Amino acid sequence: MKELLRTTDPTVVAFASALLQGEGIDCFEMDVHMSILEGSIGILPRRLLVHQRDLFRARAVMRDNEIEVAWDA
Repeated sequence: MKELLRTTDPTVVAFASALLQGEGIDCFEMDVHMSILEGSIGILPRRLLVHQRDLFRARAVMRDNEIEVAWDA
């Protein structure tokens, strides 16, 4: 799994997940419980992961919808 998106905004994660599911791309949200434990004040970012094989298509979907993605260093 590769990181596609990292944000403190839960609405962006929900929107991105819906877009990916609409395209048939499986995704997994990480750090949900950590952000809840810190009191849901938005300090800890949530990450959205996709399979390596879907990464190129997932980035294209995000780019088409003007959502900033995480890039490998």
